[in-house]
Amino acid sequence: MTWFRRVLNLWKFLDFSGPFNTEVKPRILLMGLRRSGKSSIQKVVFHKMSPNETLFLESTNKICREDVSNSSFVNFQIWDFPGQIDFFDPTFDYEMIFRGTGALIFVIDSQDDYMEALARLHLTVTRAYKVNTDINFEVFIHKVDGLSDDHKIETQRDIHQRANDDLADAGLEKIHLSFYLTSIYDHSIFEAFSKVVQKLIPQLPTLENLLNIFISNSGIEKAFLFDVVSKIYIATDSTPVDMQTYELCCDMIDVVIDISCIYGLKEDGAGTPYDKESTAIIKLNNTTVLYLKEVTKFLALVCFVREESFERKGLIDYNFHCFRKAIHEVFEVRMKMVKSRKIQNQLQKKKGATPNGTPRVLL
Repeated sequence: MTWFRRVLNLWKFLDFSGPFNTEVKPRILLMGLRRSGKSSIQKVVFHKMSPNETLFLESTNKICREDVSNSSFVNFQIWDFPGQIDFFDPTFDYEMIFRGTGALIFVIDSQDDYMEALARLHLTVTRAYKVNTDINFEVFIHKVDGLSDDHKIETQRDIHQRANDDLADAGLEKIHLSFYLTSIYDHSIFEAFSKVVQKLIPQLPTLENLLNIFISNSGIEKAFLFDVVSKIYIATDSTPVDMQTYELCCDMIDVVIDISCIYGLKEDGAGTPYDKESTAIIKLNNTTVLYLKEVTKFLALVCFVREESFERKGLIDYNFHCFRKAIHEVFEVRMKMVKSRKIQNQLQKKKGATPNGTPRVLL
């Protein structure tokens, strides 16, 4: 069973019509020159398309907007811009686009001459910053799978230096650009998108603090809070993230969804393949244990534990119960904030209207 089919099976059982999906979603813009790999990134990360299948994608010729609502935290819009579009044309309302944007991802093809891309990056960033100073600017140095390790480092250094020098020459040193080496043929694109999404989660410090408390009291070496469908991790503890560790977590989620979709349903197809009873233990050959537990119907906690520490599984499970309860409280607080915001918006609309519903002219 392919990953795409497994995800479809899981999506059938998840209800995305909750109260969080009525919020105004932050917007992520995918920009860059033609054939830089923007649409391929979106298809691989959010549509589970095989990287090899992206070779047959046609070039994007219009703005593609899509809602991403995989969980209560991973909830935003992706706008994929064609490389040839001139969104600074006078007839194009670029201020409206940038005003509601949370993050702007600019994709640069590392295997091509990137001087033109850097010029477009500078123009895009400076215009966007004038409209919205709160935008997070992310630069994906893409298609690095075809470069040697030394070439990757040199390319990133050169792009980083040139982009920041251009901003300094324009007197815009306060604009911060984040750079990532990415490829759709490994997990680097998922890790990069994870870090982009995390910046749009206002609860991130709370989640990281909860994870730090959990691992320090449980003898756990590393813990990730994953969105099950997209395999984006929305939070991790304060210890450094190792790429191999992240890849193992993603593979474990694949295995759990695979087995759950096969054996997690009753003979008549009733039940859900991923629920509050979902758990998995995988013992590696290096005395390390991978431990997965369901946190919400959208999120899973994946931990790395030494075998000697895993002998105290009762303690780990108790601490996890406390952690899970705290995560649900974070959800509840957010739900109250959403409801309060809705009520305020409704009251403001009523104040701005006469009894027959005609808007008042404010003088």
